[in-house]
Amino acid sequence: MKKLITALALLAAAPAWAEDKMTVLLDWFVNPDHGPIIVAQENGYFAEQGLEVEIVPPADPSAPPRLVAAGQADLAVSYQPQLHLQIHEGLPLKRVGTLVATPLNCLLVLEDGPIKTLADLKGKKIGFSVAGVEEAILTAMLNAHGVSLDDIEMINVNFSLSPSLMTGQVDAVIGAFRNFELNQMDIEGVPGRCFYIEEEGVPPYDELIYVANPETMDKDMIARFLAATEKATQFIVNNPEKSWEIFAATSPELQDELNARAWVDTLPRFALRPAGFDAGRYARFEAFLKESGMIDSINPVSDITIDVTAQ
Repeated sequence: MKKLITALALLAAAPAWAEDKMTVLLDWFVNPDHGPIIVAQENGYFAEQGLEVEIVPPADPSAPPRLVAAGQADLAVSYQPQLHLQIHEGLPLKRVGTLVATPLNCLLVLEDGPIKTLADLKGKKIGFSVAGVEEAILTAMLNAHGVSLDDIEMINVNFSLSPSLMTGQVDAVIGAFRNFELNQMDIEGVPGRCFYIEEEGVPPYDELIYVANPETMDKDMIARFLAATEKATQFIVNNPEKSWEIFAATSPELQDELNARAWVDTLPRFALRPAGFDAGRYARFEAFLKESGMIDSINPVSDITIDVTAQ
């Protein structure tokens, strides 16, 4: 009888099922853009979905999509514009969810500097970090103001976007995130001003998305991951201050004015329905890249994105 009671006690103490393990590669070091992922982890929402999620910041920010394509991780946080190009390069990738549902990218200038309109950029220097999509975005923004890429000098400043602007190395930078660089410059006493790309001729897009390898992905597991991050997003929206405390408590490096400001600015941009997508938005951006000469053909939306929760 004693053995039976002991056996029953051990069964009661054991979990109801083994959690499915999944690896999620971030696009950058942990920051407020990743709020729903971190809050889902901290609040136990992944565990509720039977998931054990390993969250990995990348050593090389360009590597995560390629690692997912190679089957070395289940999901990567990436960018819609880059996804279109990567699919045309032949990488087996597909968008399976959205993290940040609006552009964060902007063209950033000094608030008190000489650039008052985009037309003022003629003959000036523009810094960038990643070549490719930024050229198509700049072309669309500048053309409407009578300026072409031939009229400007593009300088690769690596990831020193705001420092290169504040020190006068360049007159503007493209690829700055409005929730970070604007706050960073203001804190350092050199205020900046954004030209918002979606207001200057560039189709709106999802800034941060989750990508998976469609040939190997576990749709059910990804659907559960998205359900957990959706619950986390709802918690964040309902409890902005409490969720910030939970997020910031995960690392001393997050507990500063820049991250606190960025949290407030990022919060309204999180995707409230991470599994859902706007087919027209993806079709329009694919057409935009074709018109810009970045791609040679048009892929159907079904080759770019999927609703993993659809029956």
